[in-house]
Amino acid sequence: MARGRGPVRRTFKFQLRPTSRQAGSLVAMLKDHRDLYNAALQERRDAYAHPSRTRITYGDQSAQLKEIRAYDPDQARWSFSSQQATLRRLNLAFQAFFRRVTSGETPGYPRFKGAGRFDTVTWPVDNDGCTWDSQPEHPTQTFVRLQGVGHVKVNQHRRVRGTVKTVSVKREGRRWYVLLSCDGVPAEPLPTTGAVVGVDVGIASLATTSDGRHYGNPRLLERAAGRLAAAQRDLSRKKRGSKRRRKAVARVAGLHRKVARQRADLAHKTALGLVRDHDLIAHETLNIKGMARRANAKPDPDSPGAFLPNGQAAKSGLNRSIHNAGWGVFLGILHAKAESAGRTVIPVPAPHTSRTCAECGHCAAENRTTQAAFACVACGHTAHADVNAAVNILRAGLARQVAQAA
Repeated sequence: MARGRGPVRRTFKFQLRPTSRQAGSLVAMLKDHRDLYNAALQERRDAYAHPSRTRITYGDQSAQLKEIRAYDPDQARWSFSSQQATLRRLNLAFQAFFRRVTSGETPGYPRFKGAGRFDTVTWPVDNDGCTWDSQPEHPTQTFVRLQGVGHVKVNQHRRVRGTVKTVSVKREGRRWYVLLSCDGVPAEPLPTTGAVVGVDVGIASLATTSDGRHYGNPRLLERAAGRLAAAQRDLSRKKRGSKRRRKAVARVAGLHRKVARQRADLAHKTALGLVRDHDLIAHETLNIKGMARRANAKPDPDSPGAFLPNGQAAKSGLNRSIHNAGWGVFLGILHAKAESAGRTVIPVPAPHTSRTCAECGHCAAENRTTQAAFACVACGHTAHADVNAAVNILRAGLARQVAQAA
């Protein structure tokens, strides 16, 4: 349950404006940090494959950095602290792997990073390798100093609040960004409104509230499907390893990033409207990963080698619609904005909220006559199905709030 009053932790993201020489240095920096990551991963794999089953820790590998830098001048030109952060990143990947093994989940052993899968380098702020030079009175003159790169101009479009703890540089296509992780960012509580609302997320509408308001889902991926299909066809005709293929790959990735930015923009605007107008927001708890799981085909016992129809094509279309709607992005942004504004967000279990009558409480699958229509077979109450579900979600959220306060 999100309820923010005091300082919070936030990340501020700004675009970098490197010169051509600095951009080349940033690319080289990513490559060398990726090489360090992959070498450290290989060392752990080799040590565990040895009959002694030796386990290498972050402390062991961090202690070797001094020798590595003395031997390899390419590694020595970068910040020692940023290289420690890269080794710590690998250590976190192994910790997550062992946690998943222990809990019985699909483990997912840490993988080697290809050139397109390692795009971020991190520094603790104000050490010898990185300095954040913020000038609030002259935001157009802000720079970040990176060891081996120089003073890179920052397009700081808003004020940084709180205390900067870490600085990360990230590549997205041909653009470079700096991300500032800040502690103690002061909350900005909004005046109370006395209003409460339940929110049902869906595919036809991104969000439907208990008071009957629908926030549209523009299906951004479908709108870009024509341009994406043309770009992917063009990509398929390019020779592997060629310069033209690299340009085609960048074009496809750029279209996907544009859709992602549009989806985030929609989520920010929708969440901001809900947070400004309501003191309490209840939403359903969703297992998005489970809902978007691929349907498994079952073998036909009467025909060896054949499989029973399982609606896999329809399930694939539903999965695509779920990802296109961006429920996870929206709910994450909603919680963050509510925390900063001092609002209360309560997640409630989703089962049966769409089948239960908001008037009499009767629960039956037959109450849903169509995807959008709700008609209770017990009392005859009719409503939009998503509005009916949102009313049930609000009631469950208020009941949970009372139980937690007791």
